[in-house]
Amino acid sequence: MEKNKRVLEIVSNETKNSIEQIPVVTPTIYASIFSEFAKKSNIDIEDESDLSKEIVSNECNKLTTLQNETSKNVQTLSESTNKAIDAIRNKDDKILNQVFKETQALRHEIEKLKESVYKDELTHAYNRKWLHDTYLDETDNSFTQNGILAIIDLNYFKQINDTHGHIIGDKVLIFITNGLKKIKLPVIRYGGDEFILIFKDDVSKEKALSLLNKLREEIISKKLKAHNDTFRVSFSFGITQFKEHDELAQVIEKADKNMYNDKIEIKKRVTGI
Repeated sequence: MEKNKRVLEIVSNETKNSIEQIPVVTPTIYASIFSEFAKKSNIDIEDESDLSKEIVSNECNKLTTLQNETSKNVQTLSESTNKAIDAIRNKDDKILNQVFKETQALRHEIEKLKESVYKDELTHAYNRKWLHDTYLDETDNSFTQNGILAIIDLNYFKQINDTHGHIIGDKVLIFITNGLKKIKLPVIRYGGDEFILIFKDDVSKEKALSLLNKLREEIISKKLKAHNDTFRVSFSFGITQFKEHDELAQVIEKADKNMYNDKIEIKKRVTGI
């Protein structure tokens, strides 16, 4: 199930990327393009109904667990607050100390909940929801501050999956995530093999370019092992500055255009894996 879900995620992202330039996409067009990518990945979509039910069931179970944990924590917070009020009124240091310990435990539980909501299961990078909740105005998906957005896309990732399998592909995604963390910024997994970094507005464009170029050279120089074979990984990136109130979609579109030019240049040097 998990392997099928992972392959479906890859196919879904390939489909979404391929229809970006199509002005009108009907369900039939989407299904046709999805089917073509599924065939290339050797997915039998005859069992789509059963697989979809299982995916939906798993997601519903996660939501139910999240809801139950949230309700429990709210109840604990309410009880601790009432205890604290009574303890302050009665000047009871023993109860206040107990409330302090309960609050510390509650904080730990809340951090665990935040991780389940905001972290990508595979790479443990942040997900799109974290990006939206941290940087964007929920009313119009515009930035609430100035900065620089960098979008990073792996080169030849499909070739890695086709040659070495999706398990190795997953390990490459984790490897890239850990590499990006060296820049000391939150790493956001935006799509299948696409990542985003947000630089603060006190970082210059030249500095952001320098950090990403240095990291890329470091990654290209390393040989990764798959079974008895070795291969290299590279990525392309595009950056663009943004200002408060700029819409996320437009900022990503600008960064994507810059990444397209970067991809052409890097693929002249790195011709495969």
